[in-house]
Amino acid sequence: MASNPESSSPNANRQSVNSTTTDASASAELSAVVDELLNSLSNKFAGVSSEIFAKMDEMSRRLDNLEATLQSGVEGKDGRGSPTKQ
Repeated sequence: MASNPESSSPNANRQSVNSTTTDASASAELSAVVDELLNSLSNKFAGVSSEIFAKMDEMSRRLDNLEATLQSGVEGKDGRGSPTKQ
């Protein structure tokens, strides 16, 4: 039976440990980068979401004002609260 000389040498074991350490640190670094990216995207999404809700509230307020203006114009025109058909 032939033995594998690379697996029994101290240099091979040291390279294996270094490779495992490098893989672990690379994995940890990748995990940190992905976490940072996800946090950044989450913050951007929250900001955009807040802006959209603020704009929707503003549009709702403006539509309410427009509706009230139109309603008061109709009431002033026919003297009633409901629009008339022509």
